[in-house]
Amino acid sequence: MPILRLIFNIAWFILGGFVMGLAWWLAGLLCFISIIGIPFGRACFVIGEMAFWPFGQDNINRKALTGVEDIGTGPLGLVGNIVWFLFFGIWLAIGHITHALACFVTIIGIPFGIAHLKLALLSLTPIGQTITAKA
Repeated sequence: MPILRLIFNIAWFILGGFVMGLAWWLAGLLCFISIIGIPFGRACFVIGEMAFWPFGQDNINRKALTGVEDIGTGPLGLVGNIVWFLFFGIWLAIGHITHALACFVTIIGIPFGIAHLKLALLSLTPIGQTITAKA
């Protein structure tokens, strides 16, 4: 149902997706200030694109997708997720949860609220995740 996905994505973008996508991109720009933060910043821009247009996309653990552990899915990924959570993750999660609560006020907003909650979970531990297209 590509047309329904398009309609949902346009409504999402107008009703709050634009704000949260910009928040992800702002976090990405802040990450680019330091050399160590560049991988975090790149991930922010990828996830920010998902925050702009979430319907038709999903996040999945790279180890579950490929069957191979990499630097982001191993112990260093855990450390990266802890650092991420402390500096950016909690604030992005709060933003998504706030938007989700506002969306849950109406019946029509329930799918948008669910998408915000999915992004809130992703914002807590994004290291080791990848964005894929839904079939």
